[in-house]
Amino acid sequence: MKITPLDIQQQQFKGKTFGGLDPNDVDSFLQTVAGEMENLIRENNELKEQQARQSREMLDMAEKERELRETLLSAQRVIEEMKANARKEADLIVSEAELKGERIVADAERQLGDLKARIEEARRQKVQFEISFKALLDSHARMLSGDEPA
Repeated sequence: MKITPLDIQQQQFKGKTFGGLDPNDVDSFLQTVAGEMENLIRENNELKEQQARQSREMLDMAEKERELRETLLSAQRVIEEMKANARKEADLIVSEAELKGERIVADAERQLGDLKARIEEARRQKVQFEISFKALLDSHARMLSGDEPA
């Protein structure tokens, strides 16, 4: 039976003829109060243990949360480093491609210059040949016509 503080305050014992209390009633009431106190103490201890367990669990959870945050921050730092490295590598690849392109263009321009020089030399030789050949033809034509002594 549960005893409330009001039950304890309102408890009345049967009186005996000489103004005393019935010891059986008092003993019975004290046994009930003691039983209830035992239950309350046990319940209080269980609640304290439960509270301590929950406090430990909360501390564990807080530690896990801290570790997760640190892991997340580390992962974000790694991602940022990877992005930066990827950008650097991409910039390097682009720079190398631009340099290679410039070399190819420079080679092509040099080859174009060489070809133009060869073409100009071939033209010059053609003109020289034409002049020499014309002179030879004129010389032979004069010989054939008899204008020039042999």
